[in-house]
Amino acid sequence: MLVKSKEEKVAVFSAIEKLRSLGPQLPSPHSKSLKGHSKLLELRPRGGRSPTRPVYRRFGDHFVILAVASVQDAIDAAASLADARARQYERFA
Repeated sequence: MLVKSKEEKVAVFSAIEKLRSLGPQLPSPHSKSLKGHSKLLELRPRGGRSPTRPVYRRFGDHFVILAVASVQDAIDAAASLADARARQYERFA
């Protein structure tokens, strides 16, 4: 999924910057764990009012965005893709 509008891109990058600065202390509603995926979290731009949902996981001291979905898309599909991509990073954790 591509983020097309400039406003949406700004919201996504703002949420990523919050994740960079606050790390695991990023509070709800800006971050939320994904049910059924114990290590995956969704980043929620605009405090959850954005349709864009970057799916990420922590590897040691780093956070990696593994997939991006929209609320209209099936978030479970993005989470499954993120799980598959996370296996590539596990050897570095």
